[in-house]
Amino acid sequence: MIPLSLDEIASLVGGKVVGDGSVTVSAPAVIDGRRAGPGGLFVAFAGEHTDGHEYASQAAEAGAVAVLGSRPTALPTVVVEDAQEALQRLAAHVITLLRDHLTVVAVTGSQGKTSTKDMIETVLSTTAPTVATSGSFNNELGVPLTMLRADTTTRFLVLEMGARHIGDIADLTGLVEPDISVVTNVGRAHLGEFGSREAIATAKSEIVRGLVPGGVAVLHADDAQVLAMGSLSDGPVLGFGVGDPADVRVRDLTLDRLGRPSFMLSHDGETAAVDLPLIGAHWALNAAAAAAVGVAAGVPLEQAATDLRHASISKWRMELRALDNGATLLDDSYNANPESTRAGLDALAAIDAERHIAVLGEMLELGSAGPAAHHEIGAYAATRADLVVTVGHTAAAIADGAGDRAVALADNAAAIDWLRSNLAPGDVVLVKASRGARLDQVAASL
Repeated sequence: MIPLSLDEIASLVGGKVVGDGSVTVSAPAVIDGRRAGPGGLFVAFAGEHTDGHEYASQAAEAGAVAVLGSRPTALPTVVVEDAQEALQRLAAHVITLLRDHLTVVAVTGSQGKTSTKDMIETVLSTTAPTVATSGSFNNELGVPLTMLRADTTTRFLVLEMGARHIGDIADLTGLVEPDISVVTNVGRAHLGEFGSREAIATAKSEIVRGLVPGGVAVLHADDAQVLAMGSLSDGPVLGFGVGDPADVRVRDLTLDRLGRPSFMLSHDGETAAVDLPLIGAHWALNAAAAAAVGVAAGVPLEQAATDLRHASISKWRMELRALDNGATLLDDSYNANPESTRAGLDALAAIDAERHIAVLGEMLELGSAGPAAHHEIGAYAATRADLVVTVGHTAAAIADGAGDRAVALADNAAAIDWLRSNLAPGDVVLVKASRGARLDQVAASL
């Protein structure tokens, strides 16, 4: 964050300083006092069950020098009526001050947006100082907090933008107009909230509508709903994918015995080889999206390909771990929807193993389409795994779809007991479900 005094912050957000207004904030803002750094700003929210203002002293111990909140605290405080609005106003102002040397990249999609964001960060950070969203902190708080991590040395700002309603992404691009916008796909994630894939596409398209004039739209060319978003931009459109419409194209894809993809990327007559250290063929598309962003930002294709060979991604996403008993864990427990679960099952099947075991829990937020989608995934899992272990009564439709290959278990504890008793050397086990199912606990137990 660029250094600002409390008096300056108060003026920018329409607040009042209680305490020493000359105190200078020089480190990023946080909403968890334990994560504050020396010179940092702690943003306090009064929630239904917890009042952040009560943790100002904890933030001070971690290094925070000031608070932005709705009432005074033990630290010098900018008092405002709405802390969220004030945080967003502050972030928007800071980026305005940095805009002449800053390229902003925004990423959304039904699935793969966090991993694509991670890959984009990998490609851009070798070229110039880059700030990117941590994990999946992609909402009305995460985006401004990420923006406030930028300073005068930052050249690329990579923002993941999520949505649960039409208008959410428009609100975020209202804080900062992207120079480059990426849409990975339109799937069924959050179908329960949006009601239809058409509504999901409308929500995702806001990231293209929100581009700066002449900004670049990087779109999944194999997804017709995504490619159609190009008509919403007055600037260049750069497609990525495996089909003919793609400008940055994946060719000659192969997988090794651990399911790690190797392929060629091509663009404008150039080709470059990529060997990813990640599990599953679907990573090739994410890599192509990242390379396309690199191309739009002036990174040579060969350099992007070299960078991608060292790509790393946020935790609980296709993490391959050797277990003490000689089995192998494929931990993809962060989240799940029908499309990402299919990709996970494909990755499981691609690994050379004695037995392939899929441990699957509920896919949340599918609305009325949920039962059919779970049954569909169960049937597909039966074609990709030797055993399909379902966890929880809400995953019963997966077991129904998997038929004779299904083992239906009541809860995480039962799944842990079953796995400890039944996993054998040479087995590989995929663990995947929506975040609310907490199957990361099952993976961690192994």
